[in-house]
Amino acid sequence: MNAAQLLIRCLENEGVEYIFGVPGEENLDIMDALLDSSIEFVVTRHETNAAFMAGTYGRLTGKPGVCLSTLGPGATNLLTGVATANMDHCPIIAITGQAGLDRQHKISHQYYDLVSVYQPVTKWNTQVKKAEIIPEVVRKAFEVATSEKPGAVHIDIPEDIAAEKVEGQPLKIMDQTIMEAGERTISKAAKLIEEAKRPLILAGMGITREYAAQSLRDFAEKADIPVVHTFMGKGAMPFKNDLSLMTAGMSGSDYITCGFRDSDLIIAIGFDIAEFPPKNWNKGGETPILHIDTEEAETDADYPVTHSVIGNLDENLKQLGKTISPAKRDNKWAAHIREENLDELSSFAEDEGFPVKPQKIIADLRSVLQENDIAISDVGAHKMWMARMYHTYEPNTCLISNGLASMGISVPGAIAAKLVHPERNVVAVCGDGSFQMASAELETAMRLKLPIIILLWRDGGYGLIEWKQLNEFHRSSHVKFGNPDFVQLAKSYGFEAFRIEKAGELKETLQKAVDLNKPVLIDCPVDYRENVKLTEKLGNILC
Repeated sequence: MNAAQLLIRCLENEGVEYIFGVPGEENLDIMDALLDSSIEFVVTRHETNAAFMAGTYGRLTGKPGVCLSTLGPGATNLLTGVATANMDHCPIIAITGQAGLDRQHKISHQYYDLVSVYQPVTKWNTQVKKAEIIPEVVRKAFEVATSEKPGAVHIDIPEDIAAEKVEGQPLKIMDQTIMEAGERTISKAAKLIEEAKRPLILAGMGITREYAAQSLRDFAEKADIPVVHTFMGKGAMPFKNDLSLMTAGMSGSDYITCGFRDSDLIIAIGFDIAEFPPKNWNKGGETPILHIDTEEAETDADYPVTHSVIGNLDENLKQLGKTISPAKRDNKWAAHIREENLDELSSFAEDEGFPVKPQKIIADLRSVLQENDIAISDVGAHKMWMARMYHTYEPNTCLISNGLASMGISVPGAIAAKLVHPERNVVAVCGDGSFQMASAELETAMRLKLPIIILLWRDGGYGLIEWKQLNEFHRSSHVKFGNPDFVQLAKSYGFEAFRIEKAGELKETLQKAVDLNKPVLIDCPVDYRENVKLTEKLGNILC
């Protein structure tokens, strides 16, 4: 057995189902070892997309997604997707081939010190310098990647090490435990909540990651506290529940801004400040914070933590729910915010304007998809609309990457999501800019026979940047580009493809795409004049 074969045995022992990546010269031994493995290697068309797939897999399963590249440009291509997963707290293991140890002391073909390159974007990374340590390295990698808070690990394997003869066995997997908060800590938190007149829950992605949504719902309903979600926390409270105040995260004023200003205690649960900077909703730190999470809060002047409940999120919420007294609060202020949000979406459901307004696209998409279907938003103007107006019933049904916020994530993300949940409809929501950064993966979807749906918002430019330019300078700069015929492009890969010619066609086309159960692309022109209108509207909201 060589070291590459031992590596694959260790990955099998960890329950790895897929490795996403691109083969190269310096990972030849690993690729050969995979031929005799139960692990399916998914060949991607770009290494960044391989890491996006692995990160999405990690987010949806809680198990590390694994991606692979060769050295040099393969490894640097992989880097963006790894950094994205790390900042989004998605468990991921990145494996890179590397130049042999005999040429790492000098300038050499395609050689960079990848441990140094990956250090800032991972929780831990290492180079394997001896074949016999592979079982320890792999076991540690999976422990680190999945421990709170989850993230990225990188393993660099020189080609001469991969080919070495070795004896060894995978290490036994030991369960990780997260301690629960003590009784005094829970009691103090309950007292703070009971004394508050207008508490507000800010639900972050940690609730989804820790499978604590039901405990959050039970606690919020018993204490009668409204819940607002971050972009990545969407679905912790079903939008049909009267306590759901939908999603926060837009810059400047929004309806929910009034809720933050009116609150006298913000209960941040499973929240990372990278999800929604506190200066946007608690500038000056005027409102005290009750921080409930697996780790202590990041120090931030606008995030004044009065008390922390640290540990197992699900169990701590259950204990808090048992400890707190039932309440019936005057939540008229919250009901008004909720009503404004819901009215804004429903008012566009029958809009006939063309190009199609963002609100109409989202209303039609929401009406067609089932409660547990998955929409994956790319990064761009459409992300802001999806985050704000695509309302969810369950966690991880609207995936938004809001840490590093990398363009191009939706199509590879949809491929990974469909592998994890073949029984659900999966829709990649992307702009024409972000789509063209990952469009080669249409071939991957076809090769894997994955019936994903791509809903492409076409405006011929970088719409989000133009939106910000117009807000700041009242003119745009260098944001327009040309496009191919997306329908013909998709058909050339074997996709079914449709172009929307009027607003009334969109809903029936989305339904047709679902019914076809095949890979489908829908080219939908979008009216981004609504961006500036929304900015003006938000600027006139008075709390």
